Amino acid sequence: MAVAYVQEFAIVGGDTSTTNYDAVVAALDLQEAPDGLIVHSAGFDHEKGVFRIFDVWESREAGTRWTEATLNPVLERVMAGAADPSSFTPPTADYWYDLHDAMS
Repeated sequence: MAVAYVQEFAIVGGDTSTTNYDAVVAALDLQEAPDGLIVHSAGFDHEKGVFRIFDVWESREAGTRWTEATLNPVLERVMAGAADPSSFTPPTADYWYDLHDAMS
């Protein structure tokens, strides 16, 4: 069964820019969804005060494999080249859960 992966980043000082997210997406240069990714979404939840990334993967193994092999090296490279690397703060929430149902 599919799994969900959630990351949340606190909105600090009312800053709702997506500069860091956009830089990572550009560096990934994805032409299609990675193997095992069913859906990716990212956006602001102003009521909760976070920028949330919500992904659905065919399996946790597929998501973890892609994160470790592809995303993490790109994150490291983008962070190292950022004008202000301290602007890349860790997520305030970062978790997986099994889905009971999923449809696309």
